[in-house]
Amino acid sequence: MVFEDIKDIDLAHVFECGQCFRWVPDGPDSYTGAAGSFAARVSLTDGNLKVEATGGDEAFWRRYFDLDTDYGAIKKKLTDSEPLIKPATEYGHGIRILNQDPFETIISFIISQNNNIPRIRKNIESLCSTYGEPISGSGLCAFPSPEALADAKLCDLADLKLGYRCEYIRASAERYLKEGCPETREELLAFHGIGPKVANCIMLFGLRDTAAFPVDTWVRQIMNDMYGFDLKDAKGMQAFAAEKYGDLAGYAQQYLFYYYRDRSRK
Repeated sequence: MVFEDIKDIDLAHVFECGQCFRWVPDGPDSYTGAAGSFAARVSLTDGNLKVEATGGDEAFWRRYFDLDTDYGAIKKKLTDSEPLIKPATEYGHGIRILNQDPFETIISFIISQNNNIPRIRKNIESLCSTYGEPISGSGLCAFPSPEALADAKLCDLADLKLGYRCEYIRASAERYLKEGCPETREELLAFHGIGPKVANCIMLFGLRDTAAFPVDTWVRQIMNDMYGFDLKDAKGMQAFAAEKYGDLAGYAQQYLFYYYRDRSRK
């Protein structure tokens, strides 16, 4: 599949902005990974997005990459209302918020707690290879179903080096099966092991609530540098973001997060 003349997209920006963990670079402007039960290699050339996938039709991948959203208009609206964010929207100009499976997002961000990116990736791939169905011809496995993780033994999860997160993973799978997909931040906070930051990540990346504004260590520093917030005032930061950015707060968070974190690595 080839999606032509896509504006405001850069695969490194999309896959390296902290929203997903199963995509890895395999060449210039090219990544390999999995979305749900499908594996794919995606590449970008002159604004044309090529998707070589084991499954999923054009509608699935168009929705996954959020290709029908006008990110140029989003960036303009953000910078018109808050000029201070312009350097971040220019630096991460190719970010698009993926439409990810809610259950996969819940478990992935539970694993992300007090963890680093390489270890998060390793933990998730171990979970997939142990409990997910193999994706034919890819060498990858699909993300595990709620049923598979609800039936998992804690000792077997512990063998995957998941630490204290083992109980959270199984309990969340059990709750998901019993109550269905959560729809609100309050419902997410009722899950064992999900706190405010993780709940907001799931709202933004799994439930498509673009007003959600996750506050982690990077965002605390950003809000301190830009607006003088006390580093401990997460509630104040979120209230400010809601007033300043409104329904676009999630996009603002991604641009700012990527801008600060990526530059710190260079």
